[in-house]
Amino acid sequence: MSYEFIQIPASGTGGGKEELNKLLRGGRIASVRKEFVPNGEHSFWAFCVEVLDAPLPSAPGGKTRTGGKGRIDYKEVLSEADFAVFAKLRELRKTFAEKEAVPAYSVFTNEQLATIVTEKPSSLAELGKINGLGEARIKKYGEAFLAALASSGGEDQ
Repeated sequence: MSYEFIQIPASGTGGGKEELNKLLRGGRIASVRKEFVPNGEHSFWAFCVEVLDAPLPSAPGGKTRTGGKGRIDYKEVLSEADFAVFAKLRELRKTFAEKEAVPAYSVFTNEQLATIVTEKPSSLAELGKINGLGEARIKKYGEAFLAALASSGGEDQ
């Protein structure tokens, strides 16, 4: 694991933004912490990005969904029991997405759902450790997804 530290001036001028965006697009990010540092005209946002050294996981044998866009076929990656829970969580995600008229991935991505299924968090704090799940989404959807995971036996598998 390595750490990158990036500063972005609050004024919006100067570097840092592109460096941060490139880093976020290019590697597997474990966590990002940001803090505003007030210093008058020299105020800035400080970012600490924790980057995993391991490559992104892929499906065994490089299997992808039909259509070949490089997406993981979770039916092949997850056990049969875990895939059943994954499917249940996708249905819950779809319900939220339709109710809010937003894309399903804006609720949780498939990768986040698969991580929920395999790591089996039992609290909002544990859910918050999953890559990409911020406070807002955890507050909005966390309890419902934890309840669905618990009711499906996801905690005890």
